[in-house]
Amino acid sequence: MPKPVIWTVDDDPDVLRAVEHDLRRQYGNRYRIMAADSGSSALSALEQLKLRNQPVALFLVDQRMPQMSGVEFLEKALELYPDARRALLTAYADTDAAIRAINKVKIDHYLMKPWDPPEERLYGVVDDLLDDWQASYHPVFDGLRVVGHRWSPAAMQIRDFLGRNFIPYQWLDIEKDAPAKELAAGSKIECSSLPLVVFQDGSFLANPTAAAVAGRLGLRTRAEQPLYDLTVVGAGPAGLAAAVYGAADGLRTLLIEREAPGGQAGRSSRIENYLGFPTGLSGGDLARRAVAQARRFGVEILAPQEVVGLRVEGPSRVARLADESEVVTRALLIATGIAFRRLEVPGLDRLQGAGVYYYASMSEAFSHRDGDIYIVGGANSAGQAAMYFSGFARQVTMLVRGASLSATMSQYLEDQIYATKNIGVKVNSQVVEVRGSEHCEELVIENKKSGERQVVPASALLIYAGAVPRTEWLAGVVERDAQGYVISGQHLLQRESRRPQGWSVDRDPFYLETSVPGIFVAGDVRHRSAKGVTSGVGEGAMAVKLVHEYLSTL
Repeated sequence: MPKPVIWTVDDDPDVLRAVEHDLRRQYGNRYRIMAADSGSSALSALEQLKLRNQPVALFLVDQRMPQMSGVEFLEKALELYPDARRALLTAYADTDAAIRAINKVKIDHYLMKPWDPPEERLYGVVDDLLDDWQASYHPVFDGLRVVGHRWSPAAMQIRDFLGRNFIPYQWLDIEKDAPAKELAAGSKIECSSLPLVVFQDGSFLANPTAAAVAGRLGLRTRAEQPLYDLTVVGAGPAGLAAAVYGAADGLRTLLIEREAPGGQAGRSSRIENYLGFPTGLSGGDLARRAVAQARRFGVEILAPQEVVGLRVEGPSRVARLADESEVVTRALLIATGIAFRRLEVPGLDRLQGAGVYYYASMSEAFSHRDGDIYIVGGANSAGQAAMYFSGFARQVTMLVRGASLSATMSQYLEDQIYATKNIGVKVNSQVVEVRGSEHCEELVIENKKSGERQVVPASALLIYAGAVPRTEWLAGVVERDAQGYVISGQHLLQRESRRPQGWSVDRDPFYLETSVPGIFVAGDVRHRSAKGVTSGVGEGAMAVKLVHEYLSTL
């Protein structure tokens, strides 16, 4: 945490040097001493301090300065730092002005020049002022800050990106939080340019993309090595497991993730059936632990970065990235998981990110405290979200297209849901319209059997209505089924056990190997896989064993 600042301002260079020297000698080990020779230069520097979120404890300012008097400076400075203590340095002739300033800008003290010796005439006063300031001082957040509107989709995307990449940040609502308005004013941006992302060094980006924020934060998006033994595309449970086991086995391993580690599982509020965690853990915790483990073994991680193309060049597999760079690897594992399925409902797209969320992040729960939340979906992910949001919302209602939860949800989770008083379940139900001017306000719900429609107030709609693979970048390279899932192993063998067309080696495909030797698939994106976190981790680990077998034949 940065040291609090003591500011001294005086237009007389000899006086300024003297007071700065005396303050630094006594307080320099605990406070940062800053000096300026005019009120205007001091104000410019103060605005930068505010952007960097650095605290100011005390202003010690000369009263008689040209262009801007000490009192005039303090009037402006206190708009930025209203809690800082303030003292005037005055000559005898200025004492009347100093006394009037006590009422005008609530001067805490005034000191007569000269103050020699400082041990008797300066330090005692400053000690008292600093003690008073420390008694009410609450350390400021020393990190990234995001300023925006609560219902802004752009702000939600930035917050989601930061949270899922384990980057601490402070959210400031421009409509409610005074520091948000101060930051917006200090950066001189218009409300139309929000969200504003302010970095620790005081620099900022207005209405940035996630990629721009990632670049400023120094997140790695370009590969460092010319050749890798194993490249894993996708950092969900399957991809993370493969990266950990591959690097632990000595393979030069690269992990490429389009958004953030954890995949859809990373958004889960509670996974209670994962082996070894009897009290459960969140998807975010699982992803964080796995990322730390991968880095410990030397995995190189590119995120956010997207693979947009793939080709085969002899024994190499070449992945083309969104920034037009390329990665060359001996073996490649596809572990991209599945993306949320979009609903075609009037009003939904317009309000996405403004009360309507696909696979909502856990941080959104705080924004809907005491609200009425509706959740579309009946699988485990929807049930886990219902349990988590029920701890904040007044009422959570699950909308399930089927006749019950039993067909799609684990029994332990279904039991928890029906035992939670503020969770309701509407079966045979679907959302047919979302209403609201700037954010979600109402839903139109239809009973599929009776056709009856009902309009209900809603502060948020969370959608967990299935998912689809995102494998367009593999078209023409590996075989996929009609839905886009990647086919592997025995499912590639055609009638009479014929190998896939173009198969170039004298053996059958390995269990997790695609129609191209050396390209493997694991997790939810695989054709006929057992969907889920545990099976994904298992397949990721298994894939590394098969990669070793493949590499041994080269």
